[in-house]
Amino acid sequence: GPSSSEEAGKVSLLKKVPALKDGDFTLAECTAILLYLSRKYNTPDHWYPADIQKRAQVDEYLSWHHANIRASAPKTMWIKVLIPLFTGQPLPSEKLQEVMEGLSSSLKQFEERFLQDKAFIIGSEISLADLVAIVELMQPVGVGCDIFEERPRLMEWRRRVEDAVGKELFFQAHEMLLNIKELSNIQIDPQLKEHLAPVLMKMLQ
Repeated sequence: GPSSSEEAGKVSLLKKVPALKDGDFTLAECTAILLYLSRKYNTPDHWYPADIQKRAQVDEYLSWHHANIRASAPKTMWIKVLIPLFTGQPLPSEKLQEVMEGLSSSLKQFEERFLQDKAFIIGSEISLADLVAIVELMQPVGVGCDIFEERPRLMEWRRRVEDAVGKELFFQAHEMLLNIKELSNIQIDPQLKEHLAPVLMKMLQ
Protein backbone atom coordinates (compact mmCIF):
# COMPACT_ATOMS: atom_id res chain seq x y z
CA GLY A 1 0.00 0.00 0.00
CA PRO A 2 1.00 3.70 0.03
CA SER A 3 4.17 4.33 2.01
CA SER A 4 2.57 7.49 3.43
CA SER A 5 -0.25 5.55 5.14
CA GLU A 6 -0.65 5.16 8.89
CA GLU A 7 -0.09 1.41 8.54
CA ALA A 8 3.22 2.02 6.71
CA GLY A 9 4.28 4.32 9.55
CA LYS A 10 4.14 1.31 11.89
CA VAL A 11 6.83 -0.39 9.80
CA SER A 12 8.96 2.68 9.03
CA LEU A 13 8.86 5.89 11.03
CA LEU A 14 10.19 7.59 7.89
CA LYS A 15 7.21 6.25 5.88
CA LYS A 16 9.53 5.33 3.04
CA VAL A 17 10.47 2.17 1.20
CA PRO A 18 12.33 -0.04 1.52
CA ALA A 19 11.41 -1.04 5.05
CA LEU A 20 11.81 -4.33 6.88
CA LYS A 21 9.60 -5.93 9.52
CA ASP A 22 11.11 -8.94 11.24
CA GLY A 23 8.76 -10.00 14.01
CA ASP A 24 8.46 -6.95 16.25
CA PHE A 25 11.64 -5.41 14.87
CA THR A 26 11.40 -2.79 12.13
CA LEU A 27 14.14 -1.14 10.10
CA ALA A 28 14.40 1.42 7.30
CA GLU A 29 17.10 2.31 4.73
CA CYS A 30 18.32 -0.29 2.23
CA THR A 31 21.95 -0.38 3.37
CA ALA A 32 20.99 -0.94 7.01
CA ILE A 33 18.53 -3.66 5.93
CA LEU A 34 21.15 -5.49 3.81
CA LEU A 35 23.70 -5.41 6.62
CA TYR A 36 21.12 -6.63 9.14
CA LEU A 37 20.10 -9.54 6.90
CA SER A 38 23.70 -10.52 6.18
CA ARG A 39 24.43 -10.68 9.91
CA LYS A 40 21.21 -12.40 10.94
CA TYR A 41 21.47 -15.14 8.34
CA ASN A 42 25.25 -15.48 8.53
CA THR A 43 25.65 -15.11 4.78
CA PRO A 44 28.87 -16.24 3.05
CA ASP A 45 31.79 -14.06 4.07
CA HIS A 46 32.33 -12.46 0.66
CA TRP A 47 29.08 -10.45 0.91
CA TYR A 48 30.28 -8.47 3.96
CA PRO A 49 33.76 -9.76 4.84
CA ALA A 50 34.94 -10.39 8.38
CA ASP A 51 38.37 -9.03 7.37
CA ILE A 52 38.33 -5.52 8.81
CA GLN A 53 39.96 -3.85 5.80
CA LYS A 54 37.77 -5.57 3.21
CA ARG A 55 34.71 -4.70 5.28
CA ALA A 56 35.89 -1.10 5.44
CA GLN A 57 36.14 -1.08 1.62
CA VAL A 58 32.51 -2.21 1.37
CA ASP A 59 31.54 0.52 3.85
CA GLU A 60 33.55 3.06 1.89
CA TYR A 61 31.72 2.26 -1.33
CA LEU A 62 28.29 2.26 0.35
CA SER A 63 29.04 5.69 1.86
CA TRP A 64 30.14 7.10 -1.52
CA HIS A 65 27.32 5.47 -3.47
CA HIS A 66 24.49 7.37 -1.80
CA ALA A 67 25.67 10.83 -2.87
CA ASN A 68 26.91 9.80 -6.31
CA ILE A 69 25.40 6.83 -8.20
CA ARG A 70 22.15 6.94 -6.26
CA ALA A 71 21.94 10.70 -6.63
CA SER A 72 21.80 10.41 -10.44
CA ALA A 73 20.85 6.96 -11.77
CA PRO A 74 17.24 6.75 -10.46
CA LYS A 75 16.45 10.22 -11.86
CA THR A 76 16.57 8.80 -15.38
CA MET A 77 13.55 6.68 -14.49
CA TRP A 78 11.70 9.64 -12.95
CA ILE A 79 12.41 11.85 -15.97
CA LYS A 80 11.56 9.36 -18.72
CA VAL A 81 8.67 7.44 -17.13
CA LEU A 82 7.39 8.37 -13.68
CA ILE A 83 7.07 12.16 -13.87
CA PRO A 84 5.39 12.11 -17.32
CA LEU A 85 3.07 9.38 -16.01
CA PHE A 86 1.96 11.40 -13.00
CA THR A 87 2.00 14.88 -14.51
CA GLY A 88 0.84 14.02 -18.03
CA GLN A 89 3.70 16.06 -19.50
CA PRO A 90 7.18 15.08 -20.67
CA LEU A 91 10.14 16.89 -19.18
CA PRO A 92 12.51 18.89 -21.41
CA SER A 93 15.33 16.80 -22.91
CA GLU A 94 17.81 19.18 -21.24
CA LYS A 95 16.80 17.76 -17.86
CA LEU A 96 17.76 14.22 -18.88
CA GLN A 97 21.01 15.48 -20.40
CA GLU A 98 21.89 17.23 -17.14
CA VAL A 99 21.26 14.06 -15.14
CA MET A 100 23.22 11.90 -17.60
CA GLU A 101 26.21 14.23 -17.35
CA GLY A 102 26.19 13.90 -13.56
CA LEU A 103 25.85 10.12 -13.83
CA SER A 104 28.68 9.95 -16.38
CA SER A 105 30.97 11.76 -13.95
CA SER A 106 30.01 9.33 -11.15
CA LEU A 107 30.58 6.32 -13.42
CA LYS A 108 34.05 7.60 -14.29
CA GLN A 109 34.88 7.77 -10.57
CA PHE A 110 33.30 4.36 -10.04
CA GLU A 111 35.52 2.76 -12.69
CA GLU A 112 38.73 4.58 -11.79
CA ARG A 113 38.45 4.71 -8.01
CA PHE A 114 36.47 1.61 -7.03
CA LEU A 115 36.52 -0.92 -9.85
CA GLN A 116 40.00 -0.25 -11.27
CA ASP A 117 41.29 -3.53 -12.76
CA LYS A 118 39.55 -5.78 -10.22
CA ALA A 119 36.81 -8.31 -10.93
CA PHE A 120 34.55 -6.74 -8.30
CA ILE A 121 34.57 -3.60 -6.18
CA ILE A 122 36.64 -5.03 -3.33
CA GLY A 123 38.57 -7.71 -5.20
CA SER A 124 38.01 -11.14 -6.70
CA GLU A 125 34.62 -11.85 -5.10
CA ILE A 126 31.24 -10.15 -5.22
CA SER A 127 30.11 -8.17 -2.18
CA LEU A 128 27.17 -6.07 -1.00
CA ALA A 129 28.90 -3.10 -2.65
CA ASP A 130 28.46 -4.68 -6.10
CA LEU A 131 24.88 -5.65 -5.34
CA VAL A 132 23.91 -2.11 -4.28
CA ALA A 133 25.69 -0.62 -7.31
CA ILE A 134 24.17 -2.88 -9.95
CA VAL A 135 20.58 -2.39 -8.78
CA GLU A 136 20.97 1.37 -9.16
CA LEU A 137 22.71 1.14 -12.53
CA MET A 138 20.03 -1.07 -14.05
CA GLN A 139 17.49 1.74 -13.66
CA PRO A 140 18.81 3.84 -16.58
CA VAL A 141 18.96 0.65 -18.69
CA GLY A 142 15.27 0.04 -18.00
CA VAL A 143 14.31 3.38 -19.53
CA GLY A 144 16.55 3.07 -22.59
CA CYS A 145 19.72 4.78 -21.35
CA ASP A 146 22.29 2.00 -21.81
CA ILE A 147 25.14 3.25 -19.66
CA PHE A 148 27.12 0.03 -20.21
CA GLU A 149 27.21 0.16 -24.02
CA GLU A 150 30.28 2.39 -24.42
CA ARG A 151 32.02 1.36 -21.20
CA PRO A 152 33.62 -2.06 -21.76
CA ARG A 153 35.11 -2.26 -18.26
CA LEU A 154 31.72 -1.53 -16.71
CA MET A 155 30.03 -4.02 -19.04
CA GLU A 156 32.45 -6.78 -18.05
CA TRP A 157 31.83 -6.02 -14.38
CA ARG A 158 28.06 -6.25 -14.96
CA ARG A 159 28.49 -9.65 -16.63
CA ARG A 160 30.54 -10.91 -13.70
CA VAL A 161 27.84 -9.71 -11.27
CA GLU A 162 25.17 -11.48 -13.35
CA ASP A 163 27.19 -14.70 -13.31
CA ALA A 164 27.90 -14.46 -9.57
CA VAL A 165 24.23 -13.88 -8.71
CA GLY A 166 22.95 -16.28 -11.38
CA LYS A 167 21.46 -14.95 -14.62
CA GLU A 168 17.94 -16.21 -13.90
CA LEU A 169 17.82 -14.61 -10.46
CA PHE A 170 19.49 -11.45 -11.77
CA PHE A 171 16.84 -10.84 -14.42
CA GLN A 172 14.04 -11.90 -12.10
CA ALA A 173 15.21 -9.29 -9.58
CA HIS A 174 15.35 -6.59 -12.28
CA GLU A 175 12.24 -7.64 -14.21
CA MET A 176 10.14 -4.69 -13.02
CA LEU A 177 12.91 -2.19 -13.80
CA LEU A 178 13.51 -3.60 -17.27
CA ASN A 179 9.79 -3.41 -18.08
CA ILE A 180 9.09 -0.09 -16.41
CA LYS A 181 8.18 1.60 -19.70
CA GLU A 182 5.00 -0.47 -19.65
CA LEU A 183 3.80 1.73 -16.78
CA SER A 184 3.13 4.43 -19.38
CA ASN A 185 0.03 2.48 -20.43
CA ILE A 186 -1.62 2.15 -17.02
CA GLN A 187 -4.36 4.38 -15.63
CA ILE A 188 -3.41 6.29 -12.46
CA ASP A 189 -5.96 7.32 -9.86
CA PRO A 190 -6.40 11.14 -10.19
CA GLN A 191 -6.01 11.67 -6.42
CA LEU A 192 -2.75 9.71 -6.43
CA LYS A 193 -1.54 11.81 -9.36
CA GLU A 194 -2.38 14.99 -7.50
CA HIS A 195 -0.51 13.76 -4.42
CA LEU A 196 2.62 12.38 -6.11
CA ALA A 197 3.24 14.83 -8.98
CA PRO A 198 4.63 17.65 -6.78
CA VAL A 199 6.66 15.13 -4.75
CA LEU A 200 8.32 13.74 -7.87
CA MET A 201 9.02 17.20 -9.26
CA LYS A 202 10.61 18.25 -5.96
CA MET A 203 12.96 15.25 -6.11
CA LEU A 204 14.54 16.66 -9.26
CA GLN A 205 15.21 20.14 -7.91
